[in-house]
Amino acid sequence: MAKQHLDPQRLPIDDVAGEAALSSERLDVAWLRARLAHPVPWEPELPEDLRTRLPELRRASVLIPLVRRPDGLTVLFTQRTAHLTSHGGQVSFPGGRAEDDDSSAIETALRETEEETGLSRRHIEIVGVLPDHVTATGYIVTPVIGLVTPPFELVAESNEVAEIFEVPLAFLMDGLNHQRKSFDLPDGSGRRSFYAMPYERFYIWGATAGILRNLFHILRA
Repeated sequence: MAKQHLDPQRLPIDDVAGEAALSSERLDVAWLRARLAHPVPWEPELPEDLRTRLPELRRASVLIPLVRRPDGLTVLFTQRTAHLTSHGGQVSFPGGRAEDDDSSAIETALRETEEETGLSRRHIEIVGVLPDHVTATGYIVTPVIGLVTPPFELVAESNEVAEIFEVPLAFLMDGLNHQRKSFDLPDGSGRRSFYAMPYERFYIWGATAGILRNLFHILRA
């Protein structure tokens, strides 16, 4: 969402969203499955400058893997390797650019997830698709939500993925953990705001945090 020299962790916190955490009922697998099967109509905001600056968008998909753990659902993330020219070192969902022979956004998400993490699709139950998310790098990203049933094996794709980790869904679905930050655009045309959700030694921000924020809106509606 910004040039590589931007260090989001060094920026001051403008505000904290602060909405109440989702109740335990809304983090239950059965409730999630029902809500995502019949989502409340809601559309994410798209900054006007992105509409004008990015007339041609490339298609991509990510998987939001909700892992069924004994203590509650967790979200599985990857941390990208530092040497990558695009979003190097950042936390992301498994996923990537659509290929011509992908039959759907869901197929893209499943294929990319298996390539990046080794997570087989046989462990994944697709339960919903979120509204598309547009990134400042010129992608229109379809977030696909999947329930993941252990046990499973993970093998990080060494060129792209430095680490695979999980964060409790309850932590991510609490507005008190949603920081708002902003920075000046390099061309002097204004400021861009983004969300950040630091968790232990991991810094979740940018498009990944924006997609989580969209999920939060849908589940709390």
